[in-house]
Amino acid sequence: MDLIVWRHAEAEEGAPDLERKLTAKGRKQAERVAAWLLQRLPARFAVIASPAARAQQTAEALGVPVKTDKALAPGAAAAGIVQACGWPDYKGSVVIVGHQPDLGRAVAHLVAGGATPGWSIRKGGLWWLSNRVRDEKDQVVVRAVVSPDLL
Repeated sequence: MDLIVWRHAEAEEGAPDLERKLTAKGRKQAERVAAWLLQRLPARFAVIASPAARAQQTAEALGVPVKTDKALAPGAAAAGIVQACGWPDYKGSVVIVGHQPDLGRAVAHLVAGGATPGWSIRKGGLWWLSNRVRDEKDQVVVRAVVSPDLL
């Protein structure tokens, strides 16, 4: 399984929180990262996003259908995020779009066994993880860490 953990791009300030939309800069961030992903993802992949407008808009930059999952809403637990994407048993690639610090905790949970409180993911940035089995042990492989300002 390939899991792409993508933090929503820059959003407007204000409330209500779930209605905050991307800024012009955020739309450009989402477009740059989506273009990078589309060059590397297989032809078929799933996209799951938080119900927050900013996460939906970020995910929509990929130009494919987006499944909305409340388990990815702000304040999501790492275990809920991992479960929502079907890790590690899903056969294929999944892009999840959500929020910080939730996604950083999920990545730390997968990569470091939860040994750290979580890692920071920049707005619009992503972590691309894969799983594999070596010597009958599950392993998590970090394939890429991307920040939109580097694209």
